[in-house]
Formats: sequence, structure tokens, C-alpha cells
Amino acid sequence: MIGRTPGHIVAVRPLRGGAITDFEITERLIRRLFRRARVSRFSRTRVLICVPSANTHVEQRAVREAARRAGAAQTFLIDQPMAAAIGASLPIHEPLGNMVVDVGGGTSEVAVISLGGVVALEAVRVGGFDMDAAIQAYVRNKYGMAIGERTGEEVKFAIGSAFATGDRYQAEVRGRDLTTGTAKVIVLDPEDVREALDEPVRAILEMIVRALGQTPPELAQDLILRGMHLVGGGALLRGMDERISKETALPVHLVDAPLECVVHGAGVCMEIEMFPDRPRS
Repeated sequence: MIGRTPGHIVAVRPLRGGAITDFEITERLIRRLFRRARVSRFSRTRVLICVPSANTHVEQRAVREAARRAGAAQTFLIDQPMAAAIGASLPIHEPLGNMVVDVGGGTSEVAVISLGGVVALEAVRVGGFDMDAAIQAYVRNKYGMAIGERTGEEVKFAIGSAFATGDRYQAEVRGRDLTTGTAKVIVLDPEDVREALDEPVRAILEMIVRALGQTPPELAQDLILRGMHLVGGGALLRGMDERISKETALPVHLVDAPLECVVHGAGVCMEIEMFPDRPRS
């Protein structure tokens, strides 16, 4: 619906950069999710919410308050990198270095986890939405054409990449000419999109390098052997794993379900809390 609505309908994202930007809409969104799960105000529901590690205490308190007003009896928060590590079935409770890179929509985070705790942590408010905006800005500046948020995302999925992959596909992009106001069509190459995405991708790479600089030498040895694990929607960008591996000289593994990894980890946490004696595979 974004970019296609009439004047009396407003399509909004209630969260930006991993933080609540519209408290009322966020509360209504959580209440709608509760209704889909057949949860009522009288069921004394306990809720677990995955939040970016970059969130401040004030932002975390806003999340708890929104869930409380929506009907949650108790609200627990877990950092997304920890949930992702659990969802990826990493041995986080062993004395080994487990590195998780989560490239989400509004934030990107990297954590080194050992013995059930976070040893090194870095986060930036750069993610998939910023990549879409970078493509929009590139097309506007180079070709004098305005495209919508959804079109930028479609171009990213179609021919976007973080590392030269050898693909020669092109994308036909339609938008509005900024000079005449008329419809305009251009053709983008993968090199164009890669150039547009360079700034957000480089911000993510710099975040990873900073986290590696905080990692103790003993755990750094583990990372050389075990590598890092890439999760989140941004992990699906072509060549992202190769680009990170080239910049850090470490193996990079894309997990089996990068989009669902965080929520799978949250589900495991809820099962352990509610059914602590249940045997697990």
C-alpha cells in the first residue's frame, strides 16, 4: 500500500530504525497480533519481544508500555542477536566464540556470544530500508527521476548486490521525471545499484570490524575456525556474505532461514520458559 494510497488512507511504519515512532499505532498493531493469536485482556498473557540492542532504556520502556496497553500481563525483552543465535542453533552456552551478524530492516547488529552472554556488541541504525532509500537517492541524483519506496526495494531484490557476482541482468525502472513531471523509464545495471548501496553496506562492514576489535584473542581464534553467521533480511542481498568475508578475512555462513531466525529463537526461549522439563532435540 505504501505510495499507492488515496488521501483518506495513510500507510505508515510505526517503527523506524528499530524504535517506536508512532506509539498509538504500535499499540494497535500489537493488539491486532494478540487478536490473531486469540489472546484477550483477561488471559494474563506473557509476551516476549525481540528488540535491537541499539535501543535505549527509554525506547525499551516504550515497547513494554505499548505491549502492556495492548493487553500483555508481562512483557520480556530479548536482544535480537541473542535470539538469532538461539534460532540458528549455535552452541551459545559453550566456551566458544559465536559471532552473529543481523542485518534487519531498520538496524544492523553484530554480537560475539560465549557462555550464554554477549562478549562484544556493536549496532548501527542502518538496514534494508536505508538501502531502499539509497537506491531512490541514486536514481534521483543521477537520472533526475523520482521513484517510490517500493520500487527501490524491488530494484534491490532484482539486481542489487554487495559484491560483484558476474550477473549481467538489467532492470527497467519507471518513475516520474523531476524536470517535466511526466512518466519516465530508465534501465539500471547491477553496477549502478551496487554503487548506490555502497554507503549503507560500508557502514555495516565498519560495524563488524569494530566488533572484531572488541573480541578477546581467545575467542578471535574460534572465529577464524568457525566464522560468523549472517541472519536477517539484509543477509539475502546478493554477495553480502562474500563482501563481508573479503573485508574481514573470516568465513561467513548464511543461516538456513535468515528471515525467520530471530523469531525461531524467541519461540525456543518461550518454550524453555513455559515447559522447562520438555526434552529438546
